[in-house]
Amino acid sequence: MIRIELNVELAYEVDAPGADFVFNIHAAHTPNQIVKDEKLALSQQVVPQVYTDPATGNRYMRLHAMPGALRLSYSAIVEITHHFTEPALINEVPVSDLPPEVMGYIYPSRYCQSDRLVNLATNEFGGMMKGYGRVLAIRDWIQRRVRFSSNTSNSSTSAVDTLIEQVGVCRDFAHLMIALCRAVNLPARFATGTDYGADPALGPPDFHAYVEVYLGDRWYIFDPSGTGIPMGFIRFGTGRDAADVAFASIFGGVRSGAPVIRGVAVEDWARGIRLPYHCREAISTDGGPQLVAVVAK
Repeated sequence: MIRIELNVELAYEVDAPGADFVFNIHAAHTPNQIVKDEKLALSQQVVPQVYTDPATGNRYMRLHAMPGALRLSYSAIVEITHHFTEPALINEVPVSDLPPEVMGYIYPSRYCQSDRLVNLATNEFGGMMKGYGRVLAIRDWIQRRVRFSSNTSNSSTSAVDTLIEQVGVCRDFAHLMIALCRAVNLPARFATGTDYGADPALGPPDFHAYVEVYLGDRWYIFDPSGTGIPMGFIRFGTGRDAADVAFASIFGGVRSGAPVIRGVAVEDWARGIRLPYHCREAISTDGGPQLVAVVAK
Protein backbone atom coordinates (compact mmCIF):
# COMPACT_ATOMS: atom_id res chain seq x y z
CA MET A 1 0.00 0.00 0.00
CA ILE A 2 1.02 3.60 -0.70
CA ARG A 3 -0.04 6.45 1.59
CA ILE A 4 0.31 10.05 0.48
CA GLU A 5 -0.48 13.22 2.40
CA LEU A 6 -1.85 15.62 -0.19
CA ASN A 7 -2.37 19.36 -0.07
CA VAL A 8 -3.52 21.57 -2.95
CA GLU A 9 -3.72 25.37 -2.74
CA LEU A 10 -5.20 27.52 -5.51
CA ALA A 11 -5.43 31.30 -5.74
CA TYR A 12 -7.54 33.51 -8.00
CA GLU A 13 -8.53 37.15 -8.44
CA VAL A 14 -12.12 37.34 -9.61
CA ASP A 15 -13.41 40.27 -11.66
CA ALA A 16 -16.88 41.78 -11.25
CA PRO A 17 -19.60 40.62 -11.32
CA GLY A 18 -18.14 37.27 -10.23
CA ALA A 19 -17.30 33.92 -11.81
CA ASP A 20 -18.31 30.28 -11.78
CA PHE A 21 -15.82 27.48 -11.19
CA VAL A 22 -15.89 23.72 -11.68
CA PHE A 23 -12.98 22.02 -9.92
CA ASN A 24 -11.74 18.44 -10.21
CA ILE A 25 -9.20 18.38 -7.38
CA HIS A 26 -10.88 15.98 -4.96
CA ALA A 27 -9.13 12.60 -4.84
CA ALA A 28 -11.38 9.98 -6.42
CA HIS A 29 -13.03 7.30 -4.29
CA THR A 30 -12.33 3.91 -5.87
CA PRO A 31 -12.02 0.36 -4.51
CA ASN A 32 -8.22 0.76 -4.69
CA GLN A 33 -7.96 4.39 -3.55
CA ILE A 34 -9.21 5.27 -0.08
CA VAL A 35 -9.50 8.94 0.89
CA LYS A 36 -9.22 9.86 4.57
CA ASP A 37 -9.15 13.04 6.68
CA GLU A 38 -10.37 15.15 3.78
CA LYS A 39 -10.56 18.91 4.40
CA LEU A 40 -11.59 21.85 2.24
CA ALA A 41 -11.20 25.55 3.07
CA LEU A 42 -12.41 28.52 1.01
CA SER A 43 -11.58 32.18 1.62
CA GLN A 44 -15.04 33.35 0.52
CA GLN A 45 -18.33 32.63 2.26
CA VAL A 46 -19.71 30.45 -0.53
CA VAL A 47 -21.39 27.06 -0.38
CA PRO A 48 -19.78 24.65 -2.87
CA GLN A 49 -21.60 21.73 -4.43
CA VAL A 50 -19.53 18.53 -4.60
CA TYR A 51 -20.92 15.72 -6.70
CA THR A 52 -19.67 12.43 -8.16
CA ASP A 53 -20.14 11.45 -11.79
CA PRO A 54 -21.83 8.03 -11.63
CA ALA A 55 -20.19 6.80 -14.83
CA THR A 56 -16.57 7.71 -14.05
CA GLY A 57 -16.41 8.22 -10.31
CA ASN A 58 -14.87 11.66 -10.88
CA ARG A 59 -15.65 14.18 -8.14
CA TYR A 60 -16.44 17.73 -9.18
CA MET A 61 -16.95 20.85 -7.09
CA ARG A 62 -19.02 23.76 -8.38
CA LEU A 63 -19.14 27.22 -6.83
CA HIS A 64 -19.92 30.83 -7.68
CA ALA A 65 -17.25 33.25 -6.45
CA MET A 66 -17.77 36.93 -5.76
CA PRO A 67 -15.36 39.63 -7.03
CA GLY A 68 -12.02 39.75 -5.23
CA ALA A 69 -9.62 37.15 -3.94
CA LEU A 70 -10.58 33.48 -3.88
CA ARG A 71 -8.27 31.08 -2.05
CA LEU A 72 -8.89 27.35 -1.95
CA SER A 73 -7.11 24.74 0.15
CA TYR A 74 -7.79 21.00 -0.16
CA SER A 75 -6.03 18.32 1.85
CA ALA A 76 -6.45 14.57 2.29
CA ILE A 77 -4.63 11.41 3.22
CA VAL A 78 -4.88 8.99 0.31
CA GLU A 79 -4.15 5.26 0.52
CA ILE A 80 -3.57 3.46 -2.78
CA THR A 81 -3.48 -0.30 -3.34
CA HIS A 82 -1.97 -1.48 -6.62
CA HIS A 83 -2.65 -4.55 -8.69
CA PHE A 84 0.62 -5.98 -10.08
CA THR A 85 0.79 -8.17 -13.18
CA GLU A 86 3.64 -9.76 -15.12
CA PRO A 87 3.68 -7.77 -18.39
CA ALA A 88 4.12 -10.85 -20.60
CA LEU A 89 0.80 -12.23 -19.32
CA ILE A 90 -1.29 -9.21 -20.34
CA ASN A 91 -3.19 -9.50 -23.61
CA GLU A 92 -5.17 -7.03 -25.65
CA VAL A 93 -8.95 -7.35 -25.79
CA PRO A 94 -10.62 -7.66 -29.22
CA VAL A 95 -13.10 -4.89 -29.92
CA SER A 96 -15.92 -7.46 -30.02
CA ASP A 97 -15.16 -8.44 -26.42
CA LEU A 98 -14.74 -4.98 -24.88
CA PRO A 99 -17.13 -4.17 -22.02
CA PRO A 100 -19.76 -1.57 -23.00
CA GLU A 101 -18.38 0.98 -20.50
CA VAL A 102 -14.96 0.80 -22.20
CA MET A 103 -16.13 1.36 -25.78
CA GLY A 104 -16.27 5.14 -25.45
CA TYR A 105 -12.49 5.24 -25.05
CA ILE A 106 -11.72 3.74 -28.45
CA TYR A 107 -13.14 6.60 -30.53
CA PRO A 108 -11.50 9.92 -31.50
CA SER A 109 -12.08 12.84 -29.13
CA ARG A 110 -11.44 16.58 -29.11
CA TYR A 111 -7.70 16.44 -28.31
CA CYS A 112 -7.00 12.86 -29.42
CA GLN A 113 -7.65 12.70 -33.18
CA SER A 114 -6.92 9.00 -33.54
CA ASP A 115 -8.70 8.88 -36.91
CA ARG A 116 -5.97 11.13 -38.35
CA LEU A 117 -3.18 8.88 -37.06
CA VAL A 118 -4.37 5.47 -38.24
CA ASN A 119 -1.82 5.16 -41.07
CA LEU A 120 1.07 6.24 -38.86
CA ALA A 121 0.06 3.96 -35.99
CA THR A 122 -0.52 0.98 -38.29
CA ASN A 123 2.86 1.42 -39.98
CA GLU A 124 4.73 1.80 -36.70
CA PHE A 125 2.87 -0.60 -34.41
CA GLY A 126 0.44 -2.66 -36.50
CA GLY A 127 2.88 -5.51 -37.07
CA MET A 128 3.90 -5.90 -33.43
CA MET A 129 2.78 -8.71 -31.17
CA LYS A 130 -0.39 -7.60 -29.44
CA GLY A 131 -0.32 -7.09 -25.69
CA TYR A 132 1.22 -4.95 -22.98
CA GLY A 133 4.53 -4.83 -24.89
CA ARG A 134 2.91 -3.05 -27.82
CA VAL A 135 1.59 -0.33 -25.51
CA LEU A 136 5.07 0.08 -24.03
CA ALA A 137 6.41 0.42 -27.58
CA ILE A 138 3.96 3.27 -28.23
CA ARG A 139 4.99 4.98 -24.99
CA ASP A 140 8.71 4.61 -25.78
CA TRP A 141 8.22 5.81 -29.37
CA ILE A 142 6.69 9.03 -28.05
CA GLN A 143 9.43 9.56 -25.47
CA ARG A 144 12.09 9.28 -28.20
CA ARG A 145 10.40 11.87 -30.40
CA VAL A 146 8.81 14.39 -28.07
CA ARG A 147 10.79 16.62 -25.71
CA PHE A 148 9.35 17.66 -22.37
CA SER A 149 9.48 21.40 -21.83
CA SER A 150 7.30 23.64 -19.66
CA ASN A 151 5.13 26.35 -21.20
CA THR A 152 5.43 24.99 -24.73
CA SER A 153 1.74 24.36 -25.42
CA ASN A 154 -1.67 25.80 -24.60
CA SER A 155 -5.25 24.73 -24.00
CA SER A 156 -5.87 24.15 -27.71
CA THR A 157 -2.82 21.93 -28.37
CA SER A 158 -3.91 18.52 -29.64
CA ALA A 159 -2.21 15.17 -30.23
CA VAL A 160 -1.58 16.05 -33.88
CA ASP A 161 -0.04 19.39 -32.86
CA THR A 162 2.31 17.62 -30.44
CA LEU A 163 3.31 15.12 -33.11
CA ILE A 164 4.26 17.99 -35.42
CA GLU A 165 5.95 20.24 -32.84
CA GLN A 166 7.69 17.35 -31.03
CA VAL A 167 7.62 19.23 -27.72
CA GLY A 168 5.10 19.53 -24.93
CA VAL A 169 4.10 18.98 -21.31
CA CYS A 170 2.57 15.92 -19.65
CA ARG A 171 -0.89 16.75 -21.01
CA ASP A 172 0.44 16.70 -24.57
CA PHE A 173 2.33 13.43 -24.11
CA ALA A 174 -0.85 11.85 -22.75
CA HIS A 175 -3.01 13.06 -25.64
CA LEU A 176 -0.56 11.72 -28.22
CA MET A 177 -0.27 8.32 -26.55
CA ILE A 178 -4.04 8.02 -26.25
CA ALA A 179 -4.52 8.91 -29.92
CA LEU A 180 -1.94 6.36 -31.12
CA CYS A 181 -3.40 3.63 -28.89
CA ARG A 182 -6.93 4.25 -30.14
CA ALA A 183 -5.64 4.27 -33.73
CA VAL A 184 -4.72 0.57 -33.31
CA ASN A 185 -7.97 -0.25 -31.43
CA LEU A 186 -6.58 -0.01 -27.91
CA PRO A 187 -9.01 1.73 -25.50
CA ALA A 188 -7.11 4.52 -23.73
CA ARG A 189 -8.20 7.24 -21.35
CA PHE A 190 -6.79 10.46 -19.91
CA ALA A 191 -6.07 10.45 -16.16
CA THR A 192 -5.24 13.35 -13.87
CA GLY A 193 -3.36 13.46 -10.59
CA THR A 194 -0.18 14.98 -9.18
CA ASP A 195 3.38 14.57 -10.45
CA TYR A 196 4.79 12.58 -7.53
CA GLY A 197 8.49 11.84 -8.01
CA ALA A 198 9.11 14.46 -10.71
CA ASP A 199 12.59 15.95 -10.93
CA PRO A 200 12.65 19.32 -9.08
CA ALA A 201 14.63 20.69 -12.03
CA LEU A 202 11.37 20.58 -14.03
CA GLY A 203 9.80 23.06 -11.63
CA PRO A 204 7.70 22.96 -8.45
CA PRO A 205 5.22 20.09 -7.91
CA ASP A 206 2.23 20.35 -10.19
CA PHE A 207 -0.87 18.62 -11.48
CA HIS A 208 -0.06 15.71 -13.76
CA ALA A 209 -1.62 13.95 -16.74
CA TYR A 210 -1.00 10.30 -17.50
CA VAL A 211 -2.65 7.46 -19.43
CA GLU A 212 -4.61 4.33 -18.61
CA VAL A 213 -4.97 1.63 -21.29
CA TYR A 214 -7.53 -1.18 -21.08
CA LEU A 215 -5.81 -4.55 -21.36
CA GLY A 216 -6.88 -7.98 -20.15
CA ASP A 217 -9.57 -7.15 -17.60
CA ARG A 218 -8.57 -3.76 -16.23
CA TRP A 219 -7.01 -0.33 -16.86
CA TYR A 220 -3.20 -0.21 -16.60
CA ILE A 221 -1.19 2.94 -15.85
CA PHE A 222 1.37 4.46 -18.23
CA ASP A 223 3.31 7.73 -17.85
CA PRO A 224 4.29 8.81 -21.40
CA SER A 225 6.09 11.95 -20.23
CA GLY A 226 8.27 9.80 -17.97
CA THR A 227 8.47 12.58 -15.41
CA GLY A 228 6.95 10.92 -12.35
CA ILE A 229 6.70 7.66 -10.44
CA PRO A 230 3.37 6.07 -11.47
CA MET A 231 2.99 4.23 -8.18
CA GLY A 232 2.67 7.63 -6.48
CA PHE A 233 -0.04 9.04 -8.75
CA ILE A 234 -3.22 10.00 -6.90
CA ARG A 235 -6.21 9.76 -9.19
CA PHE A 236 -8.42 12.84 -9.44
CA GLY A 237 -10.30 11.96 -12.61
CA THR A 238 -10.41 10.01 -15.85
CA GLY A 239 -11.95 10.98 -19.17
CA ARG A 240 -11.65 10.88 -22.93
CA ASP A 241 -9.12 13.72 -22.84
CA ALA A 242 -8.29 16.88 -20.88
CA ALA A 243 -11.62 18.48 -21.75
CA ASP A 244 -13.35 16.03 -19.41
CA VAL A 245 -11.10 16.42 -16.37
CA ALA A 246 -9.57 19.90 -16.24
CA PHE A 247 -8.56 20.64 -12.63
CA ALA A 248 -10.37 23.98 -12.96
CA SER A 249 -12.94 25.14 -15.52
CA ILE A 250 -13.63 28.86 -15.17
CA PHE A 251 -16.58 30.88 -16.48
CA GLY A 252 -15.97 34.60 -16.08
CA GLY A 253 -13.11 37.07 -15.74
CA VAL A 254 -10.44 35.53 -13.52
CA ARG A 255 -6.68 35.85 -13.03
CA SER A 256 -5.01 32.68 -11.77
CA GLY A 257 -1.97 32.22 -9.56
CA ALA A 258 0.33 29.22 -9.77
CA PRO A 259 -1.00 26.16 -7.92
CA VAL A 260 0.88 25.07 -4.82
CA ILE A 261 0.87 21.29 -4.47
CA ARG A 262 2.40 19.11 -1.80
CA GLY A 263 2.35 15.33 -1.91
CA VAL A 264 4.39 13.50 0.72
CA ALA A 265 4.58 9.71 0.83
CA VAL A 266 4.58 8.11 4.27
CA GLU A 267 6.48 4.90 5.01
CA ASP A 268 5.34 2.41 7.66
CA TRP A 269 6.68 -1.08 6.96
CA ALA A 270 4.97 -2.51 10.06
CA ARG A 271 1.60 -1.71 8.45
CA GLY A 272 2.64 -2.64 4.91
CA ILE A 273 2.95 0.96 3.77
CA ARG A 274 5.95 1.68 1.52
CA LEU A 275 7.27 4.51 -0.56
CA PRO A 276 6.40 4.64 -4.30
CA TYR A 277 9.08 3.23 -6.61
CA HIS A 278 9.60 2.42 -10.28
CA CYS A 279 8.76 -1.24 -10.91
CA ARG A 280 8.97 -3.58 -13.90
CA GLU A 281 5.50 -5.04 -13.35
CA ALA A 282 2.40 -3.57 -14.92
CA ILE A 283 0.38 -1.68 -12.32
CA SER A 284 -3.27 -0.75 -12.03
CA THR A 285 -5.46 0.97 -9.46
CA ASP A 286 -8.59 -0.18 -11.27
CA GLY A 287 -10.82 -2.68 -9.50
CA GLY A 288 -11.03 -4.91 -12.58
CA PRO A 289 -14.02 -7.23 -12.94
CA GLN A 290 -14.97 -6.71 -9.28
CA LEU A 291 -15.57 -3.00 -9.93
CA VAL A 292 -18.01 -3.84 -12.74
CA ALA A 293 -19.85 -6.21 -10.40
CA VAL A 294 -20.22 -3.51 -7.75
CA VAL A 295 -21.54 -0.99 -10.27
CA ALA A 296 -24.00 -3.54 -11.65
CA LYS A 297 -25.73 -3.84 -8.27
